[in-house]
Amino acid sequence: MNAFPLITAHTGCMGTRDNSEASVRTGLALGADVVEDDIRTTRDGELVLGHDDRVPLADGAEGLISALSLHELNEASAAPPVRLEPMLHLVRSSGRRMNLDLKSDACLDPVARLIDRMDMADYVFLSGCQYDRARMAARLAPRIRRLLNVDVRPFLSADDPSSLRLAVQAACEQALSAGCFGLNLPHRLAGPELAAAAAERGLDVYVWTVNDTEEMRRCAELGVRSITTRNVEALARLKSDWTARGEQA
Repeated sequence: MNAFPLITAHTGCMGTRDNSEASVRTGLALGADVVEDDIRTTRDGELVLGHDDRVPLADGAEGLISALSLHELNEASAAPPVRLEPMLHLVRSSGRRMNLDLKSDACLDPVARLIDRMDMADYVFLSGCQYDRARMAARLAPRIRRLLNVDVRPFLSADDPSSLRLAVQAACEQALSAGCFGLNLPHRLAGPELAAAAAERGLDVYVWTVNDTEEMRRCAELGVRSITTRNVEALARLKSDWTARGEQA
């Protein structure tokens, strides 16, 4: 029986607001091995949790995180963003890890400087990195491990075993070329051929976002390294059952 995958709490897990302190605390409290959040940077280089650059302001207008300073966002935003640094302190004190899902290239340099200053390279890794950003991360943030966000288009257009094999091979080669430790992809695209090819090349497979128990089980049986989910409780229950069955075998 495979070792059970890491439990990664998707931002907004268990009905909390996406990219909120409550989401981080909830994931950690429920025993997630990793908490995942989207990362953006303000005009003055402050790192905050946020998926979209465009955010609603208190006066009904919209603003851009990238075009406003942290002070301006705190003053004008309808829901001021959460700073990354305090969340990293929570993660370190828990002994878990944080998946920093980068939403722009502009995040790379501030992330590298913050992680170096906090000496937290062992507590974080990067996602949101397609090939070009992964290569940029290797240059700007070499101490931080990174996943390759797989280009899904060749997988979606693969209509026979040969084209699927080429898609798998290309994904693995890009990951290795960019110095990534694994592949990050939607769970529906993860199959036996990809799992075998990744394992042969020493690459981990991380899948997202799995909220259905049967699909969680399929991915675990496939041997993926991590399952990202909003339903942390369901995945934790599956892990408990999985472990019990392993002990009885």
